[in-house]
Amino acid sequence: MGVAIRRAGDDDRELVVRLLDRAFQDDPVSGWVFPGEEYRRATHHRLMAAFTDIVLAEGRVDLTEDGSACALWMSVPADDPGHGDQRAGERTDDDDFARMRRAVDPDNERVELIGRLTAGIHPSGRAHEYLWMIGVVPGRQGEGLGTALIGSVLDRCDRQGRAAYLEASSERSRLLYERLGFEAAGEPLALPDGPRMWPMWREPRTTPTSSWTGPRG
Repeated sequence: MGVAIRRAGDDDRELVVRLLDRAFQDDPVSGWVFPGEEYRRATHHRLMAAFTDIVLAEGRVDLTEDGSACALWMSVPADDPGHGDQRAGERTDDDDFARMRRAVDPDNERVELIGRLTAGIHPSGRAHEYLWMIGVVPGRQGEGLGTALIGSVLDRCDRQGRAAYLEASSERSRLLYERLGFEAAGEPLALPDGPRMWPMWREPRTTPTSSWTGPRG
């Protein structure tokens, strides 16, 4: 039996924020950004809300009909770094990363740093679909919901000859993405005094003729 999926709209914002907050409470990267369970439970939802607002406005949020899982996607042009309007290394006091830190948790430099570090490893040079986040509520993991959400977009990528990219935040998720056709896209990103993230790239299964050989990291 298939998984019913629909595109989320503005009316789904609070549902998506709560879903992501629950899904990522125990994620290694969320634990690094917001160390300490009490602190994370009080603050983490603000970052999930910021991500949700960006993707609802500029990308696509896919949601299972029962509200148990969602995926946040951005379509990234060839000349875009994929993480806001500033390329890695172009640091200002009012760029996207600094503004997000002020909005989410002004005293937490890791809110800003995680954006800068992932921007620094994001491939450029070819348009692609970027899986920003995918979350499944606790208790529903392992049922194939995440695979169904990703698969619906990857099928479209294959039809259109479009690549896909993501950063895996755990060994478990990295293995799942490998089964879906993603491969390592450079060395893992080691967060300072924290876990690793794995940049992963997927070529479409049917690729139009092209002389292009890969992304520029």
